[in-house]
Amino acid sequence: MRTLTLSDKELAARIRLACEERGWGPSQLARRLGILEGRGPKGLDRKSAWRWMEAQRRPEYWLPYIDRLLELGLDQVGVAESDHPGPQPADTVGSLIQLGVRDVQRRSFLAATSGYALSALALPDLDAITRRVRSAPAGAVRVGKGEVAAVKQMVQALGDAAAELGGGHARHLAVRYLTDDVAPWLNGKYTEAIGRELFAATSQLVHLAGWMAQDEGNDPEHQGRAQQYYAHAYRLAAEARDPELAATALRGLAVQTMDLGPKHRAVALRLSEKCVEYTKDITDPRVVAYYEITLADAAALDGDRRLATRSLTTSQTAIERATGGPGESWASHFSHGRWAYTAGMIHAKMGDLDGAEEHLRQALEIHGLDRRRSRASVLGHLGEIHLRQGDLDGALATWTEFLDCAEGVRSVKVLDAAQNMQVRLDRYKGVAEAEQLRQRAAHLTGG
Repeated sequence: MRTLTLSDKELAARIRLACEERGWGPSQLARRLGILEGRGPKGLDRKSAWRWMEAQRRPEYWLPYIDRLLELGLDQVGVAESDHPGPQPADTVGSLIQLGVRDVQRRSFLAATSGYALSALALPDLDAITRRVRSAPAGAVRVGKGEVAAVKQMVQALGDAAAELGGGHARHLAVRYLTDDVAPWLNGKYTEAIGRELFAATSQLVHLAGWMAQDEGNDPEHQGRAQQYYAHAYRLAAEARDPELAATALRGLAVQTMDLGPKHRAVALRLSEKCVEYTKDITDPRVVAYYEITLADAAALDGDRRLATRSLTTSQTAIERATGGPGESWASHFSHGRWAYTAGMIHAKMGDLDGAEEHLRQALEIHGLDRRRSRASVLGHLGEIHLRQGDLDGALATWTEFLDCAEGVRSVKVLDAAQNMQVRLDRYKGVAEAEQLRQRAAHLTGG
């Protein structure tokens, strides 16, 4: 059984969508492809590009250049043989190892796009593990429960460090562990049951690498790197037949797509809907709360207040039923405090500042947030809410606590909060305390 492939019409639709996102027509597409291929701006005619966009002709020779230029992610989905011969879809493990090696070698990465994120929804290769079990070479390393446990323990250790100090700390360790230790196990000899456990554990490691990259830098390269890790985490989880982990990876893509800006809101909403669909048969209240609030967040960005309110209510009902400690998965670590934080940000998006303040205070004071990165992020947002409510004193007091908490944290979220504070306090240059905070923030932001 093969992975899902793209027909001529599906490929054309992706080309059109990617061009629309960039504001390009056939002429601009032809010009840029000509430059990329080396023939120059007049090296490809407009009519050929138009035919590809309308599924009237298949871009045989030009397909790799189109994939690279428009970041279609065709290495994830392949091209349908039923229409024309095309490249076979890349094996997930092989593609992942290449990704990790490029990261270790500090090669450049393409920017994150909503088109690439959407391509992750293609059906995964559900027979990948079975094929690997049957085709393992004779000299391959034997893998058992001990290796699976080792991956899970490393995910826990590296995840704890990142949650406390930000994704910028020790990300290279996660990638090195993937390429140096886990890669030989993925290419090793194991039973199908162990293979599923190994793929699931690796999915968590790869998802963590994506989250750390996303939190490390807000530039196109860091975000593009994060997006590719999320997509591979999804495929690994889906091939392991673990719907919760697959949904978690899609959630990473959804949240990142929200951060790309409002023009990508439709893709963010679709990815969030798929998270809920994936976990429809899971009854764990923390899992339900986790994905429903993600959908509420995307709906709020999309301006759908009705859907946002409904999903937020469903999420609240679920989190109020959550008892006991967290399990192994990311969703099972979704605490009441994290729920209150996310709910507060959704209220802020919908213009309900009082509701936002109430939930952010709950996150800090009632439920508690024991990670410095998370606590700093909440304080940064709460300071902004106070200022928007006209409470300058409350904002200054909160932002003072924010800066105390943010020292030593390497996180885009914290850096963005510090820059936001600087800009908003610029109008209060006559207030001594405000100017002191601006100067302190300069040590975080570098200016």
